[in-house]
Parts: sequence; C-alpha cells; structure tokens
Amino acid sequence: MSQRAEFWLAVDRIREGDARYKPDAYAFVMEAVDYTVRSLGVWRHVSAAELVEGLRRAACDRYGMLAFTVLEKWGVRTGSDVGEIVFQLIDEGFLSRQDDDSREAFDEVGSLASDLVDRYFETG
Repeated sequence: MSQRAEFWLAVDRIREGDARYKPDAYAFVMEAVDYTVRSLGVWRHVSAAELVEGLRRAACDRYGMLAFTVLEKWGVRTGSDVGEIVFQLIDEGFLSRQDDDSREAFDEVGSLASDLVDRYFETG
C-alpha cells in the first residue's frame, strides 16, 4: 500500500474517534510541516510556534484572503487545533516528536484569525 493510501486510512481511523477536523485539515498540516522545514532551509525538528507560523504562511500563499475561512471550514481555528492534529498524526506514526514537545505549546499560539488577516496584508 502506498504511503498516501496509508495516510488517508490513518485519517479515517482518527476521525472515527474524533471528527472535529475535516480530512483536508490533516493533509494541510502535513503540507505545512514540509513548507516550514523548507522555508527554514535545513531539515530539523520545528517548534509549535514555527509550525503554526509556517501553516499561516502556507495558508496565505495558497488561499490568500480566504485562508482563515478555509481553515475554519476544516475546523482549524486556533493553535490548539493545529496541536491536536499534530499529536493525532504523531500517534499514527506520520509525524515525530521530541521529549519536550507538548500540546500546551500549541495552546500558547492562540487564535489564527487576526494573524492570518495581518499576514495576508503583509504579503498580499
């Protein structure tokens, strides 16, 4: 089975127990991890703050002013939502973590709405 197929099966398993987030949210978080690492220019572990910032940038690049609307439609409104998805993907073996990684680090990021609007007007 391809890694892509395994990923979508894992998303289905996650959503059987927790359907807060749409399937596309999981795929976009994976894309945001890649986007963030590439933007840093070195392959390394990224912090919660770096990942959420990378997700914001990736969302603005792809969706422009609709970035928050798209993320909200998928159920992703806060850094905590990003953290929940990240840790669900860690549990399924699609992402890894370090000992000091925590869901609480994502909680500190807060809401994505105003930051996404500000980011769009900075780059748009």
